Amino acid sequence: MSKRYLILADGTVYEGEGFGASAERVGELVFNTGVVGYIETLTDPSYYGQIVMQTFPAIGNYGVIEEDFEGECRVKGYVVREWCRQPSNFRSQYDLDAFLKAQGVPGICGVDTRAITQRIRESGVMNAMISDHVPQDLSALQSYAVTGGVKAVGALERARCAPENGNIRRRVALIDYGTKRNIIRELVARGCEVLVMPPFSTAEQVLALQPDGVMLSNGPGDPAENTVCIAEIKKLLGKVPLFGLCLGHQMLALAAGGKTMKLKYGHRGGNQPVIDLATGHTYITSQNHGYAVVSESLPVGEVRYVNANDRTCEGVDYPQWNAFSVQFHPEACAGPRDTSALFDRFVELMKG
Repeated sequence: MSKRYLILADGTVYEGEGFGASAERVGELVFNTGVVGYIETLTDPSYYGQIVMQTFPAIGNYGVIEEDFEGECRVKGYVVREWCRQPSNFRSQYDLDAFLKAQGVPGICGVDTRAITQRIRESGVMNAMISDHVPQDLSALQSYAVTGGVKAVGALERARCAPENGNIRRRVALIDYGTKRNIIRELVARGCEVLVMPPFSTAEQVLALQPDGVMLSNGPGDPAENTVCIAEIKKLLGKVPLFGLCLGHQMLALAAGGKTMKLKYGHRGGNQPVIDLATGHTYITSQNHGYAVVSESLPVGEVRYVNANDRTCEGVDYPQWNAFSVQFHPEACAGPRDTSALFDRFVELMKG
């Protein structure tokens, strides 16, 4: 393998070895603390525009399994301490290097991911570049911003998914801002017919489907950027039961009159503790987001969940609109399944 460099926006350079595609990429460098689930991470559309670094030191040991893909690979680059060249798994189809090459994504290994993570935690998320050489001019790196994510990764056309046995109990309109496939699987497993809608669908188009409920999916980027989507969500309030996940949770809060903020380094991984204020229970959750709802800004609704580490908002109930939302991922694969019952709660809300 040849030398490859990770260059941070502050000028710090880390030398490692290249794998994956031979390409130069700029992105927002973020870290994921998951021990497993690298396949789902690499195919999560919410990572659009970002260079992902894994804090777990050995990545790729069970290969790549296309059945486990959550969507299209949208990452700009991949940073690991060590990648496994000889994966061992009866389901493995090929290795991580081959996957990154096929996706045109450059990877770098052999760098101190622990030191880089500590740097990000202290200074905050910053832009970075993966390159086979160190450029003299870092202006493009420093000016980079993740924009237009929802337009880039959301569904281009409508689609339908339903239980194979034909036993349909509820109809859900899922507005796709960059949805993960397992959200659809969880709904279908509960007898829901899922009608996937493009992200800029109007409230009138959604309601014309006569859904029993509307799902607002996850997705990438700054939620406040999506003013058109937020305006349409506002028109849905009180018309039909709503369940928002991640970006959908944030945009539902903005539609309700709240505000969002960018976190210093975000929450990404399968080990985020969340407290249910209604019961006092603490759940371990999977998360992937760089923005959060400002609890104090909400003129309506009741904050239901908070992060046990930094007390940021993790979920809101809107009983007056038959709606609720969470920042974490109850459908997580691979990840903790502590909160998968939230899909059951959504089904019960639609029954009402």
